[in-house]
Amino acid sequence: MSADSIVIRRCDGLDELRTCIALQKEVWNFSDADLVPLRMFVVAEKVGGQVLGAFDGSQMVGFALSIPGTRSGHVYLHSHMLAVRPEYRNSGLGRRLKLLQREEALARGIELIEWTFDPLEIKNAYLNIEKLGAIARRYNINQYGITSSPLQGGLPSDRLIAEWWLKSERVEALLADGKNPASSKQMEIEVPAQIYDWKAADETRGRAQQTQEHNRKQFLDAFDGGLAVLGYERDAEGNGKFQLGHWDENWSYASEE
Repeated sequence: MSADSIVIRRCDGLDELRTCIALQKEVWNFSDADLVPLRMFVVAEKVGGQVLGAFDGSQMVGFALSIPGTRSGHVYLHSHMLAVRPEYRNSGLGRRLKLLQREEALARGIELIEWTFDPLEIKNAYLNIEKLGAIARRYNINQYGITSSPLQGGLPSDRLIAEWWLKSERVEALLADGKNPASSKQMEIEVPAQIYDWKAADETRGRAQQTQEHNRKQFLDAFDGGLAVLGYERDAEGNGKFQLGHWDENWSYASEE
């Protein structure tokens, strides 16, 4: 499946926004209580957010939702949710949705898009860090509580905060050359490929939680020491590895750093 044949544009009208709700439920298998409701999609469009849809013909196969925020007097976008149908994944479609978010934000003079992501999700972390050039230097413990999504495996919903500085040298170099600029690595934090199996079974869920708690402490200590996530590696067995070092660019909205 090639993402190049998919049309990505702003969603138009309530019917397309309702399709986002259905797709959200399909991707995460949330209970109704955990779904982002239609009203939030409508409001996001009205107050300066983004609701972008990816369409294969008339069928919506992915979407991205963001809402505006402010910090230290600066406007930024919080990209709250991105979903792609299973059969359209691994085709570059998620990256295309993010790049249109960037293009639209820059056209409005916005320089930062943030979002949260699960540090145990290996493919997503690789996309965020290596394919988009986001960095991470903040960690939220159990941000959403214990959710109904089977993907969370009943674990606390810990999240890293991705900072995507749209005009940074790091991002512009990656988009031009296809790879992150070299950085000085100070430490690594590993995520085993077995984490998905461990989360899925009652008898091994404790191992998943031990990994989460071990990595949580490493992240918090590293961020307290001024390090940031600057790279991500995946090996042939599917294991992931965060690479942390000192970021040499001075992009910051300081009140939350």
